[in-house]
This record gives sequence, structure tokens and C-alpha cells, in this order.
Amino acid sequence: MTRSVWFGFAALVIASNAYGQQMIGSCPVLPANNIWNTPVDTLPVLSNSASMVTTIGASTGFHPDFGTFAGYGIPFITVPGTQTKYSASFLYADESDPGPYAVPLNAPIEGGSGSTGDRHALAVDVDNCVLYELYRAFPQSSSWTADAGAIFDLRSNALRPDTWTSADAAGLPIVPGLITYEEVASGEIKHALRFTAPQSRRAYVWPARHYASSLTGTQYPRMGERFRLKAGFDITPFPADVQVILRAMKKYGIILADNGSAWYLSGKSDPRWNDTTLHQLGQVLGSNLEAVDATVLMTDPNSGAAVQNGVTVAVSPSTASVRVSRQQAFTATVTGAPAGVTWSVNGVTGGNTSVGLIDASGNYSAPAVVPSPNVVTVRGTSTASPSSSGTASATIIPHTSVTSVSPSPITVGSFTLTVNGAGFLPGAIVSFDGQALPTTFTSSSVLKATGSAAAARTAVPVVVTGPDGDVSSTFFVDVVAAAPVSITISPASATVRIKRTHQFTATVSNTSDTSVIWKVNGVVGGTAQAGTISTSGLYRAPNVAPSPAVVSVSATAAADTSKTASASVTISRR
Repeated sequence: MTRSVWFGFAALVIASNAYGQQMIGSCPVLPANNIWNTPVDTLPVLSNSASMVTTIGASTGFHPDFGTFAGYGIPFITVPGTQTKYSASFLYADESDPGPYAVPLNAPIEGGSGSTGDRHALAVDVDNCVLYELYRAFPQSSSWTADAGAIFDLRSNALRPDTWTSADAAGLPIVPGLITYEEVASGEIKHALRFTAPQSRRAYVWPARHYASSLTGTQYPRMGERFRLKAGFDITPFPADVQVILRAMKKYGIILADNGSAWYLSGKSDPRWNDTTLHQLGQVLGSNLEAVDATVLMTDPNSGAAVQNGVTVAVSPSTASVRVSRQQAFTATVTGAPAGVTWSVNGVTGGNTSVGLIDASGNYSAPAVVPSPNVVTVRGTSTASPSSSGTASATIIPHTSVTSVSPSPITVGSFTLTVNGAGFLPGAIVSFDGQALPTTFTSSSVLKATGSAAAARTAVPVVVTGPDGDVSSTFFVDVVAAAPVSITISPASATVRIKRTHQFTATVSNTSDTSVIWKVNGVVGGTAQAGTISTSGLYRAPNVAPSPAVVSVSATAAADTSKTASASVTISRR
């Protein structure tokens, strides 16, 4: 009875997802045409399949590296878009995304807080569909330290930079390959599974980006190697939950993601698992698997997009920044079928006024107000093969505006302006009094510009012009004369015994050059009769008290030699 309800529920879950891939909240776990979500049950077998299976363990059974115990498996959590993001420092910083990371400091750690193992910490932002993954993660008071970190847009097919690792040795995301209780309970796993092997080759194969071995023989599997359960393997004797996993191993296969124990399948632990039935996976031996060539599905070595039923859809441009109420033309190239596509925005055919509208020709009109989140997915779906689609990301930005300028007022002479506002794009130019200034793009809300002002004026216009011709409203700043250089000396008076020393300090204001020229009785550096003074202001009294016994110690500003401050020094014999 329980099982019939379980699979009845599964049908509802599958029907709710038009594209058939794994979902976390409202987020697809990578696009429907991603290689993780693509069947491999008809792909050709590699010529070295048998030798690789033998190397991993032909007579070794599979093992579920997850179960009811929370200390097993690889945990991940979901977080809202408002989750605080924390900075992270990395051992492999040159191959890690700098962050910040929306992983709570109390997020579950693989193996527990005291683990000495991989210590993965994973979080999915379900509002923005962004996956954050950390390897060997240790929470600090207000940040993370980790060996490596990677951030993935779950709506994108983009791969890591070539040769980069991730939180996994293969440079792949971890979450897309995990087995979860919810998807097994739904009756279908719709993606490839992550697994480990004791030895791998000094090589990687698409979609992997990184290797972790010095072995070169072809009997060793490459990182990213795809295996599948042989079609003739009889799964009917297995319990229903295990059959769900085995069907996925036949249809989607398993992907080598890290070095570890032989044929260990990765998943998320959950108290609802049945450990007894899960361990029947041990009856499946390595010899029941075969390695396949998934590269025949590759459309671009730098993309995870895979050929779907021989039909591919590529949307161009793949990314675009579109201002509110402006338009952007997208085109779809269909290969393997007639050219027609249906356009949608965030899954809505034709879009809507909240996320933007798109017509039958691919002309996208951004909404009048920036949506939240401000990135939308434009999808072209083949009318001849609705399971095949391509996507592009459109970032909706406001019109260019300036809200403040710093410093304000500006001092006559050279200056560096910080312009704050919204809608800035790389290539934006700041104009000051009608003159374009050398401008540095810092972020969509901050620009830096350098220039000079010749004279004091009021209401000097500052304007920002975007590379797309969008012009901000005018912001006005005043230019004021520079404050005069001033200098003070401390102490203003002192009594110093013969042959003794006394330290004087000069403070120069309103200039970047704070150096001074020290004098005694008007002589730079002083004399033996009146006393001497060093370049740091250390006065040394003469060996004999002068007559008169009072001398003048002065400091003159190097930036303006007309500015001098003096102190009187009385020389005493004792």
C-alpha cells in the first residue's frame, strides 16, 4: 500500500516538470540539455571499457555512501536569496571562485564538524538558482577557510575554466550527481550519479576539467569517465527503491568525480532511507557496468550542453544585459530539425510583464521595473523536438543614474572621483564639466574617474554615459580653492640643558607633502654655538650656553616655504 501511494506521487512530481530534469525548489539542477541530465543508454562502448572495469574492480560490488546516519553521505542545504554571503580564503585560490559564498557558517559539514576528511559544505540559493560548494571547509567567526571553492549557475551550461578543479577533483559540481531520498521516492532519478574509484588516470574527459593522478595507462579511468549499467542486467529482484537507482544507472549512467573507494555512489543521508535495502546495491558488480563515449554528445568543449535526440538548439547571444523597457534580439539555431522554436522567459511562453516579453521572432522586451532576481532565462524550444532547447541569460539593469559623487566639494587641482549610482556597465564614461574622464568600472553601482579642476566654481555638471548610449541625469558638484598649507610645531617652548637633546614635532596640513626643513636661529640644521637639529626634529643643545641663552627652533613646510612655525628654546647649564 505504501509503495503504490509512493509511485502515484511520483507521477505528479514528474508531470510538474516540463523538461524532466532534477529540480531543487523552483531551480533546475542544470539545464535540461546538460550532459548530467542526458541519457547515455544508447551511446557506444569504449574499446578500453573492460580494462577500466577490471582496474576499478570487476568483482567488487557497489556501495551506497549514504544512508540513515547523518555522518554518512554529502549533505547540502537550501538557502534564500537573502542569505548572508561570507568571504572565503582558499589553499587553491588560483582555481577557486573568490566568492563571497552564501553558505551559512553553521551549514552541515560532510562527516560532521570534527571530520578530518573531505568536509564538503554545499548550499543552493533557491531564489537565484546558484550552487555554492566548498571543499575541506572550516567555518571561522565571520568567514570560511577551505582548500577549494566553486560557484555554479544552475541555469547555465557553463563549465569551469579548463584545468580548474572545483570542490570535487574532476572540476565538476557535486550536487547534480547526488542521490536524494526525495527523488527516489518520486520513482525516478533524472540525472547521472556521482561515484569514486581508487585509481584514476592523469587525464580528464568532457565534461570534467581536472585530473588528480600521475598514472597514464589507459586501464585507468579518466576524471569524468561515464559508465552505465548494462541494458541486460535484471533489476526485477531488487527492492523498489533500489530499482529506481538501477534504472538511473542504466539510463543516465555514473560519472567518475573523485578518487576514493571502488564503486561508491554518492548521496545525501536521510533518516527515511532503508539501509537494509540500499545495501543490496552490493549485489551489483563492476562487471555489470560498461564505459561509454559521452563525447559524441558534446556540442562545445567549454559547455555542458549535450545533443538531445540528435537535435540541438543554440541561443545567441548566450548572455546579455538589457536595460528596463529596452529590447534585445535573440536568435535560435536548430540543428537536426526544422528551424522553428517557441520562445519563453523563466518558463512562461512569451514571457510576462514581470520578467519581460518575447515575441515569436525572439525579440525580448525587458520589463519596466527590474525584477528580483534580476537575471531571467530566455529559452528557445524546438517545435519539432520539444525536449530540445537552448537558453540564454538576460540581466535586467536600470537606466544609468548618479546618486552621489565623492569627494564633494572637489578641491582645485588633480582629483579622483568616486561616482555612485545604478545601471553602470563596463565601458561607461564619466564626464566632468563636459569633458570625458579616464574611467574605471568598479561595479554596476560604482565608477572611478580621474581628472583636474583649474579653478573654483559652483555647480559643475557630472554625467555618466553608458557604452549603449544610455545617459544619466546630471549631478552637480562644487569646486573649491585648496586650503592653504599650514604648519605647527610642538612643543612651542622648551628648556634644554647643555649637551642634552629634545624632540620637536612638526605637523603640516592641507598637502600630501608633509616634509619640513628644520632650522636653529635660521640656519638649516643649526650650528655648534646655538645647537643642532636633525631632519627628524631632534634638537641637541650646544656644549656651552650661548648668550643670549634663548634660541629659535623652526620648521618650514617643503610644500610652501612661506609657511614656518617656531619654538623657543632656553639653554640652561643645569
